[in-house]
Amino acid sequence: MTKLIGALDQGTTSTRFVIFDDTGAIVTFHQIEFEQHYPHPGWVEHDPFELLDSCRLCIEHAVNKLIKLGYQVSDIEGIGITNQRETTIAWDKKTGQPLYPAIVWSDVRTQNTVDQLSKKSPKGVDALRSICGLPLTTYFSAIKLRWLLDHVPAVAQAREHDRLVFSTVDSWLIFHLTGGLENDGVFVTDVTNASRTMLMDIHSLSWSNESIRFFGFEGIELPQIKSSSCIYGHIKQGALTGFAIAGCLGDQQAALVGQKCFETGTAKNTYGTGCFMLFNLGDAIPPVLSHNGLLTTVAYQLGKDQRPVYALEGSVAVGGSSINWLRDNMHLISDHHQLNELAASVEDTGGVYFVTAFGGLFAPYWKVDARGTICGLTQYTTRAHLARATLEAACYQSKAVLDAMNKDSGTPLRALNVDGGMSNSDLCMQIQANLLGDGVLVTRPKMRETTALGSAIAAGLALGVWKDLNDLDKVNKEGETVFRSQLSAESTERLYSGWQKAVTRSLDWAEPVDEKLE
Repeated sequence: MTKLIGALDQGTTSTRFVIFDDTGAIVTFHQIEFEQHYPHPGWVEHDPFELLDSCRLCIEHAVNKLIKLGYQVSDIEGIGITNQRETTIAWDKKTGQPLYPAIVWSDVRTQNTVDQLSKKSPKGVDALRSICGLPLTTYFSAIKLRWLLDHVPAVAQAREHDRLVFSTVDSWLIFHLTGGLENDGVFVTDVTNASRTMLMDIHSLSWSNESIRFFGFEGIELPQIKSSSCIYGHIKQGALTGFAIAGCLGDQQAALVGQKCFETGTAKNTYGTGCFMLFNLGDAIPPVLSHNGLLTTVAYQLGKDQRPVYALEGSVAVGGSSINWLRDNMHLISDHHQLNELAASVEDTGGVYFVTAFGGLFAPYWKVDARGTICGLTQYTTRAHLARATLEAACYQSKAVLDAMNKDSGTPLRALNVDGGMSNSDLCMQIQANLLGDGVLVTRPKMRETTALGSAIAAGLALGVWKDLNDLDKVNKEGETVFRSQLSAESTERLYSGWQKAVTRSLDWAEPVDEKLE
């Protein structure tokens, strides 16, 4: 009989529960969008309980759909979880209640906190890079927790009374799904999520006392760090009561696993809310530390006795969310399909460049003072040119990340595996192939829910659905599409030179953020 694996994918703008068979095909799924909160410019928040409720609802609806298809609930072997990563939750271990809304990974309110912390070390923003592989920036969880301690009295008071718990989204969900405060919920995280907090030593895979002292987090309760593929606990309520949670990966690492980038030198790019490129560095210790604005992170550890595999990562803060901006804020399009139609109706952007730096630029620029900028407007410019420039923005930034990866790794990439919402656009993927040039193939699988698939693979390996990585050879292999450059090297260089000029126009716009709560 076919074995099924569930994957709970808790993302930045929506949650989905996907049920796969053992070939990696989707049997059924359910997806729910949830509310985004923007209390001030540059601030992004979620309601932690709304995240949890969306997960429970998605599980219930997907299981009901499965039963209607003629399956039994018992056909499911267990589930994996994947989640938005650096999003930070502070909660009270006595009540289980959040002490403040979840601060989302893309939130940039903490720049003053970064500035203050960077003064504590002669290494500046690289104060902890040798330990955690990451620079001090608004992106990571520890910075957000430090801000909460400094600006939210309830968080500071919980710390004083030894009641403060620090959590990323995976830990929050697993704790509540496995019973919560009332029923001995399990408080754990996996190595990939822990590696994004700035608090884990990526060499020993344990919480770093030096990092904890640096941030002043002594006495705060942290989750137990576990492998990405193991049994974390069992669900305590709902349609999947008693089923094991057996895999957990941060969303971008899950996509790397879902794309089966298990060999050193393979890479993937996920075009979601943001764009995230990961390059497999292998299991050598110490891992490569970037000199070109990238991050060193744990890619996965598929079993408690397995060596961790590392990756270089480059992040583009605004990818698909720029399309939502055109739809919801500017009302230039009604949906994503219309954007593609408009973009395809013109051969180029008419000289327009759109630097989508709504909250600064991530790798390899790391310019928090950048802001969204549209350059090259003329009377000739139409909605179609803006639509195409929006697609091109993600592709230009992805090229900048890939160039940095080639420099750091010393191994030029030959193929880029792609997934995520924007990868559904043939036009966008052809633009990407054009910008990367003749040497790089852009390869897109037929089934592109690879983030969810990655967490399903992690769970399936722990539960024996697949024996080892070789057993995954035929998973999600049929029907892939390959895009090759259709531009000359000269044309590519000319276009990219224009992008670099546009980036310089976007810099030094932001004023210091007022961190006071209203």
